[in-house]
Amino acid sequence: MAGSRSNQLVVPQANQAIQQLKLEAAQELGVQIPQDGYYGNVSTRDAGSLGGYITKKLVQIAEQQLSGGSR
Repeated sequence: MAGSRSNQLVVPQANQAIQQLKLEAAQELGVQIPQDGYYGNVSTRDAGSLGGYITKKLVQIAEQQLSGGSR
């Protein structure tokens, strides 16, 4: 299923970092990540929590970079 997605990364090399961020978010929130990578069976609440957490972390990283701070 992963090959049929329509989203394209602007920086394809960032894929590993994004996957790591997903894993960290899932661990922090106690959400079980599907082994096959298919998120269709993840509850809407869990998927929303993951998305919100990831967005929050990405904003924090961007703010740190813009302020000249390190991660």
